[in-house]
Amino acid sequence: MNDLFSAAADDDDAPSAGGRVPGAGRPRSPLAVRMRPRSLDEVVGQQHLLGRGSPLRTLAGEHDPGAHAAPSSVILWGPPGTGKTTLAHVIARGQGRTFVELSAITAGVKDVRRVMDEALTARDLYRQTTVLFLDEIHRFNKAQQDALLPGVENGWVVLIAATTENPSFSVVSPLLSRSLLQTLRPLDEADIRGLLERAVRDERGLAGTVEVSPEALEHLVRLAAGDARRGLTALEAAAGVARSERDTHDAHAGGPGQGHPTTAAGTEDGDREDGGDGEELLPVLVTLDHAEKAVDVAALRYDRAGDQHYDVASAFIKSLRGSDVDAALHYVARMLEAGEDPRFIARRLMISAAEDVGMADPTALQTAVAAAQAVQLVGMPEARIILAEAVVHIATAPKSNAAYNGINAAIADVRAGRGQGIPAHLRDAHYPGASQLGHGRGYVYSHDEPHGIALQQYAPDDLVGRDYYEPTDRGTERDISARLSRLRRIIRGK
Repeated sequence: MNDLFSAAADDDDAPSAGGRVPGAGRPRSPLAVRMRPRSLDEVVGQQHLLGRGSPLRTLAGEHDPGAHAAPSSVILWGPPGTGKTTLAHVIARGQGRTFVELSAITAGVKDVRRVMDEALTARDLYRQTTVLFLDEIHRFNKAQQDALLPGVENGWVVLIAATTENPSFSVVSPLLSRSLLQTLRPLDEADIRGLLERAVRDERGLAGTVEVSPEALEHLVRLAAGDARRGLTALEAAAGVARSERDTHDAHAGGPGQGHPTTAAGTEDGDREDGGDGEELLPVLVTLDHAEKAVDVAALRYDRAGDQHYDVASAFIKSLRGSDVDAALHYVARMLEAGEDPRFIARRLMISAAEDVGMADPTALQTAVAAAQAVQLVGMPEARIILAEAVVHIATAPKSNAAYNGINAAIADVRAGRGQGIPAHLRDAHYPGASQLGHGRGYVYSHDEPHGIALQQYAPDDLVGRDYYEPTDRGTERDISARLSRLRRIIRGK
């Protein structure tokens, strides 16, 4: 399989014109595949994992003479487009090893066991190491992941597992403990920009057949959002739009090259494209308009069943709690644009209004409940306006978690066994025989007392004087705090 991979790479290394391999008569691989690094030194970003003597360099066969560590199985965790598959393919080029690639989407236990058997044979008979690249490992269930354990533990294979989900939740503990976890970071804009510029020049890429305007380049970098694959795909699409417009222009003008023919003396070899009649053309200019036509909306990294769902929702709630209305609106927009159910957002708003605003502004919960009901009645896209109003109210409202803390403290006492019994004068006295038990005897009707408040014990005996609700000095609770102090003094006779 390593030979097959190398042959495919060699095919893609050949320069081309017009997007086809010369003489091959078949479409080339996508730009993202053609630009895949051939060594770790070509890898963009992730330098925190690629230092001298690092596990990944050891896996790639770049042995440090002073290092004695054997290649270890690794789990590569990171967002899409950060280089997980790229690193696996670079490592596969090492000498004396067999590279096997499986996808957890299509593979099963039978496939894993077959690879393990072949790996054991390759090790014992041919002294070859098998590198197993398993993509999307989080899609394997427990039984499927357990099938990997014998081969990893006994060294039959060196496992490189890739996942976009948190391995602490998606990978079984025995496999996690036998592997090194390597966390990949999203690429920054400088990384993406450098990669796109290299793809424009590189013979494996666009080979200088296009030029990209600064505005178009910045647009493509921004839309990539740290995803190298997305950036290269967008670049290739924009180049295709530019070429198509030039070809259409040529067809109408009756000549090649946007009406700008040039000779070999006027361009470098890598910057020419044959117009078909012996004339050589200037590189096609990719403008901002071409980039916008190729990619009209940034694809959001958001999986409603994965980490991003919980991460974005968490950031949303914390922005509301932190009173950053602008960040909160951003995360709502991000969820809505990714197709999140607006009812989920409305439920989170109701929780936030009760937990984080509380009695500092009791109307926040009313707004959140009204928004939730309106969202169900109205639906998208107008529901976004209703959600935005609730977000603004909750984010800008004074904050108090006193009610939230109060119920938590009360529940903690109940779970600890405190609060035994109910005072006899508070018990139900409406059934036959209740009076003989003393139920209701001595109860003081609050409405008959001055201010409608009676001096009377309400709490169980072991919780008398226990304060659960401690209002803040923010918003409405400032007034509640003063009133509560008076209420407690009257009720408790202090």
